[in-house]
Amino acid sequence: MQDVLDSTVAPKIVAPKIKVTPLSDACGAEISGVDLSQPLSAAEVAAIKDAWGRHLVLVFRGQQVSQDDQLRFASYFGDLGSRKKAPEPLRGRAEGIQQDHEKVLLVTNIKVGGQAIGAFGDGEFWFHIDSGYSPRPYKYTFLYALELPSRGGNTMFSNMYKAYEAVPAALKDRLKGKTALHIHEYNRAKQANSSGDISGIPHHSHPIFVTHPDTGRKTLFVDRLMTTRIEGVSQDESDEILNQLYDIGERREFIFEHVWKLGDFLMWDNRCTIHARTDFPKEERRLLRRCTVEGEPLFE
Repeated sequence: MQDVLDSTVAPKIVAPKIKVTPLSDACGAEISGVDLSQPLSAAEVAAIKDAWGRHLVLVFRGQQVSQDDQLRFASYFGDLGSRKKAPEPLRGRAEGIQQDHEKVLLVTNIKVGGQAIGAFGDGEFWFHIDSGYSPRPYKYTFLYALELPSRGGNTMFSNMYKAYEAVPAALKDRLKGKTALHIHEYNRAKQANSSGDISGIPHHSHPIFVTHPDTGRKTLFVDRLMTTRIEGVSQDESDEILNQLYDIGERREFIFEHVWKLGDFLMWDNRCTIHARTDFPKEERRLLRRCTVEGEPLFE
């Protein structure tokens, strides 16, 4: 099933035809007819943003994109996000010797001389929200594939609009106005721990149900990796409810799984999706380049 977007943002300025091919019933669409190595017109950007609002995750295949190209493209959608630095005790999990641009993060398992060149290298990565632990979580993430293993390392995206709709009405009423604590311990497959002193660890509380500032739609804003407790209830009650919400957010029918190819460029909205990574052979190299767009405070 295909649809074609033609978008006009000013008289006599018509975007070239951009083909939008949905990739799953959950979310995700492939965009063709765009070369991201070249500057785009306002009409092209508007057409892409329209598709993004409808599909949450966009995939561009076969791109040849330099770091400058990637940053230029991302800047069409807002102010570029700075790479967040881990606190000193956790620095070894997130910093690499080739992280040399404040707007860029290398997601890789590659090491040189025994030292990681980037961050979040090997193995499975649980569902999470990029910088959901900060007061202003990133709006958008842009990820470009430079080196890939022979198998695995797929990225799964869950549509959290659909997850919100699936939360039972009684539970929605019970959680109305409540917030949950998000903590980043720079783990990949181990939930953060909120039982001790977290003053030296990045953390922030957000509404469990967020109104997307652009679409006005409600989204479920929790994830298994970093959302640790619901504030204002007992730990046992919090654990029970969060486990139910994690399971809803990770239902297979809400998930689009992207199998990477070299030259793939992905962009997604962090306010209405969560994402995860499947395992891959640790002896094989994987290198992706990430940049982001800064966000704003979130409200119910």
